Amino acid sequence: MAAWVPSDALDRRLLCGTEYGTVRYVGSVPPTAGIWLGVEWDDPQRGKHDGTYEGTQYFKCRHPKGGSFIRPNKANFGVDFLTAVKDRYALNDERDVQHGTENTLVFGKKTVEFVGMDSIAEQQSQLNQLVDISVRECAVSHAGQKEEISRTCANIRHINLSKNLISSWETVTAIASQVQNLETLNISENKMKFPSTSTSVSSAFSKLRILALNQTEITWAEVLLCAPGWPALEELYLTSNNITVLERPDNVLQTLKLLDLSDNQLLDGNQLHLIAHLPRLEQLILRNTGISSIHFPDAGFGCKTKMFPSLKRLAINDNKISQWSSINELDKLPSLRSLQCHNNPFMDTEKNPETLRQLIIAKISQLEVLNKSEILPAERKGAELDYRKIFGNDWLAAGGNWNPEKNKPSEEFLAAHPRYPSLCLTLTIKCPENPEQKPVEKKLPESMTIQRVKGLLYRLLKIPGSELKLSYESSKLEGKEVELDNDLKPLQFYSIENGDCVLVRW
Repeated sequence: MAAWVPSDALDRRLLCGTEYGTVRYVGSVPPTAGIWLGVEWDDPQRGKHDGTYEGTQYFKCRHPKGGSFIRPNKANFGVDFLTAVKDRYALNDERDVQHGTENTLVFGKKTVEFVGMDSIAEQQSQLNQLVDISVRECAVSHAGQKEEISRTCANIRHINLSKNLISSWETVTAIASQVQNLETLNISENKMKFPSTSTSVSSAFSKLRILALNQTEITWAEVLLCAPGWPALEELYLTSNNITVLERPDNVLQTLKLLDLSDNQLLDGNQLHLIAHLPRLEQLILRNTGISSIHFPDAGFGCKTKMFPSLKRLAINDNKISQWSSINELDKLPSLRSLQCHNNPFMDTEKNPETLRQLIIAKISQLEVLNKSEILPAERKGAELDYRKIFGNDWLAAGGNWNPEKNKPSEEFLAAHPRYPSLCLTLTIKCPENPEQKPVEKKLPESMTIQRVKGLLYRLLKIPGSELKLSYESSKLEGKEVELDNDLKPLQFYSIENGDCVLVRW
């Protein structure tokens, strides 16, 4: 008896034993009799040729040995969604031995164990209570009969459909359209066809917040074509999809808070500018994306970029960033609080891991977490102080000066150390004995000695430095004045901090 072949077998996904593949040809292969399926295997080592047999090309493969022919009776074209659910949760009369051990149901966050169910009504009631369903690797290939899912599993909110036999986005839509409150959907590891032109927007995903499309071969252009159907989407996972170029999302993905593009080899760092205006994007994961530099050309040194306005968490580990200038650029991000940057060539420029960490902290002013480790205020203070010490001589050599009037560091120095000027203390200088003298704000390096401060004040106030008596008030020491009585000590000796007030008497 001839094996049954589905009428839409071409381009369908199938299982043969444990191997996944896609049907690329249905028909005869002379001189043999009968129908053959030409299959392109996910694992090219399973194949024998590229679709050419005895000099005739029956189909094409991406890999020179990625294809072979099998008889239809060896092909498993999968089951509908509901059959897989019943099998996985042991609700089918013919229990699948393979999944028989997994006799647990998840109702909300509560896991309930159960033993055999007698009546169909009881099965129905159990299915109806399912909130979180995983049918990973259950050979799901189609939605099944219309409205059957919505009648049977009315309360599903989270579905894991990863590594199944789904061949097209239409199948995903057909399943989702029957799940009224779908919030989370994982369809990773399904190689499927996505719409290539804009389609009518379905309400199937109107409440979807989290979507995983890892290893589905989706392109960014296809993401944007599907995105109008995801009006509430907050998290989108797109790892390992051969995405190389991005495009600007127009009126789509505006609700997105998290985007994971890891393991896609992006053409260059400028691709990021195309997604830089997603207004709510808080987390961007770019592990192993091949980027070698980051640049925000709309903002100068010491200014904030208009790009990525809400970005709090950024992961750029395992990339090719070799210049510290890219780390300087990250200080332009107005909301950045957390950074992961392990395994980038710029990190090899500094042998001591502790110094390396201090340099990154000093360069990015608002950072609170670096490589998953919290930055405490004392650590930041120490890092910024050490940064000033390490590069103090370079600053002087480049035209920096303790005297603000003469302080003109070169553009080259400022490009390499854009935060250096802002790491100086901003102090308010007041003259209690001369109320007519308006308070003056000055930026001074912490390493400046009291003697040099007096010299500066002499030039400002035209009073001999030898006659000046200095003290300071701090917000930490309410109502208390501390005398700056040793001319040879630097400001940091007295624990003066940003925003403190220096009082000048004579």
